[in-house]
Amino acid sequence: MSGTSDGPAPTADLVRSAVTESHATSSLRAGTLSHEERARRVEPLVDPLVEPLIDTPVDLSAGLPVGLSSKFPVGLAAGLPARLSAAAPAGPPARPEGGSGGGTGVDGRTFRATFAAAPLAMAVVDREGRVVTANDTLAALLGTGSDGEGLVGRIAADLVDLASDARTWHAYREVLRGRQARLRCTRRLKHPDGHSLWAQVTVSPLPEEERAVLISVSDISGRRELQARLRHLQMHDPVTRLPNRTLFFERLSAALEAEAYEESGTGRIGLCYLDLDGFKAVNDTLGHRVGDRLLAAVAERLTRCANEAGYARTATPLVARLGGDEFALLVEDSTGTEQLADLADSVLKSLQVPFDLSGQRLSVSASIGVVERHAAGTTATGLMQAADTTLYWAKADGKARWTLFDPERNAHRMTRQALSSTLRPAVERGEFTLEYQPLVCMEDGVVRGVEALVRWNHPQFGTLTPNRFIGLAEEDGSIVQLGRWVLATACRQARRWQLDHPDAEPIFVSVNVAVRQVWDSDLVSDVAAILAETGLAPHLLQLELTESAVMGSAGRPLQALQALSDMGVGIAIDDFGTGYSNLAYLSRLPVSVLKLDGSFVRGFQYENGEYEGADGTGTPPNPADEVVVEAMIQLAHRLGLTVTAECVETAGQATRLRRIGCDTGQGWLYSRPVAPDRISALLSAAAVP
Repeated sequence: MSGTSDGPAPTADLVRSAVTESHATSSLRAGTLSHEERARRVEPLVDPLVEPLIDTPVDLSAGLPVGLSSKFPVGLAAGLPARLSAAAPAGPPARPEGGSGGGTGVDGRTFRATFAAAPLAMAVVDREGRVVTANDTLAALLGTGSDGEGLVGRIAADLVDLASDARTWHAYREVLRGRQARLRCTRRLKHPDGHSLWAQVTVSPLPEEERAVLISVSDISGRRELQARLRHLQMHDPVTRLPNRTLFFERLSAALEAEAYEESGTGRIGLCYLDLDGFKAVNDTLGHRVGDRLLAAVAERLTRCANEAGYARTATPLVARLGGDEFALLVEDSTGTEQLADLADSVLKSLQVPFDLSGQRLSVSASIGVVERHAAGTTATGLMQAADTTLYWAKADGKARWTLFDPERNAHRMTRQALSSTLRPAVERGEFTLEYQPLVCMEDGVVRGVEALVRWNHPQFGTLTPNRFIGLAEEDGSIVQLGRWVLATACRQARRWQLDHPDAEPIFVSVNVAVRQVWDSDLVSDVAAILAETGLAPHLLQLELTESAVMGSAGRPLQALQALSDMGVGIAIDDFGTGYSNLAYLSRLPVSVLKLDGSFVRGFQYENGEYEGADGTGTPPNPADEVVVEAMIQLAHRLGLTVTAECVETAGQATRLRRIGCDTGQGWLYSRPVAPDRISALLSAAAVP
């Protein structure tokens, strides 16, 4: 080896003899022992030789390559035994006979032996990146032989793979040039026998005058394997052995990064989000052990479907259990909604086959929400929200099916949610107004009353009609507050018209009432208080309830209707003919008016042959409609009820309805819903002789 002293000193010969005669050291140099065994066997040999030297000042440069200074290289201390790394006290060096002029032969030989036998793989590398000297441990670790001499002159970066990525290569070059203090990195090295090992490589600069660096390499394969096992346990579900929620979102986030789809692939991503229908009943009736076995069996079938879907494609869908009975199939680089639809179909068909679990035969189904879109601009949160919403649609549509995400339907849902969250405060902020549509006597065309129709002047969505928010108000209970406001406002306005037009016949106001108002509030007390406050006569107020709410009423609703009727308030059944019509029960209800649903009136669109246009097109009237309507009108009259026809839009409809005995008409033929001042104008015109 270059840089050794010209001739060994006598003491060095003793050291060399001791080391040579040791079978442990011989085996160590042969590279047949592990690092730990090598260290264990070498330490007893080195320590007795070093012990007398602890209190003796030494120069350890003997035996080092030519060009290294006489000072002890500080960087090498990390790889030496602790007793050698201690600072030597000052004092005159003892020069053995025949030693090199740079220091004692004993100290140089001891250092060289220690460096060679150290359990830590090390090499000294010059500023050009070539190995100056290396110990046998490094040679054994890299599988290049049992002697570190074989590594001298080799490119260090090639030995420990420091040039495979630009960032590590740049940092390594900076350490060689003395511009960076240290480099530590983890590399995967290929052993000549075929296996791979993980190594932690540390590059530390030696003192400036040495113009070299020290590379130390530690085998951390065992640690990496343990980390990999722990990560697998952390990232996988113990019941199904599928990736869990954490790993799923890790993969999803990586797939949505721009680098993942900009350079290659379709740039699209798809997701099937499924939930087992009725799984809770399995746990509740058969126990969680059977439930877990069912989940594991479902996971196997989902994995099989994913593998079949990934056949002959660039990637296989990732199957994950997100929790409970929820699973997800992530499709990266999807080719479109058709691919996702095929995958969802195959999953449903696979799950339709009964499961045989240790004698338990179970049949399950699943609901699947399917989302497919461009990866650009998509976030993991947004994709999962869309999938969750679509899964809810599949459940609501009847279960055991898959549903594709619909942006328009989702926009409607978002609008509903926005409206629902602001409905209650909107009543307090005064965002609601009332419009009134005339109810006209079909015999003489005189306005007998008006129906109050609520409108929401929403600051974001503009003017909204009742069909946009009444259902929401009934769901969250705000209909009680809103209904009370509508009732009070309508009664106050009717009384105002009566006072402003004393010469005109007073008109009644008809107000829609939801059945929840009857259950969740004291409607009778509210009506009585409002009539007393406004001074409106009870017979000038009519309350409209839907047919489904009135028919079959019992208990509190029926008692409330009866009390209101006894008070003198009119009760009307709205949309009559479309719901549950128990005609025998109708005779016992305190009802005064039937309002025919507009679907019946539309069949009266034309008179005689009016429907035929110039080109002979049009929709002919259905004779059955007139027969049904006439029968309902006759029935109502026999029960002492009056009949109002909704959605009267043409003179032909009005003529035919009048001919079969309909009492009142309501619709665009007479007027659209208008502001209160327009009704005032109608009343003024009617009062003129």
